[in-house]
Amino acid sequence: MTSLVDDIRGYIVTEFLDGEDSADLTTDYDLIDSGVVDSLGVVRVVSHLSRTYVIPIDDIPLNPDNFRSIAAMSAFVESATKTAV
Repeated sequence: MTSLVDDIRGYIVTEFLDGEDSADLTTDYDLIDSGVVDSLGVVRVVSHLSRTYVIPIDDIPLNPDNFRSIAAMSAFVESATKTAV
């Protein structure tokens, strides 16, 4: 069974780094400052998280810090799914 972090990392690698070396992609790697994820990419990530983890899109604050790294996304999803229960 894969973890939330592994799932999110897999999505980032597939959607934003397809064919590129992802060995340096740690959970704290800044995806926005590095240019891996741009503003349109944040929208794609929000849409993916909403669909995959059943988080109503209206409940997702578009704060870039929530999507800056895999760790931040994971923490956001954990928080959002706990409050939805």
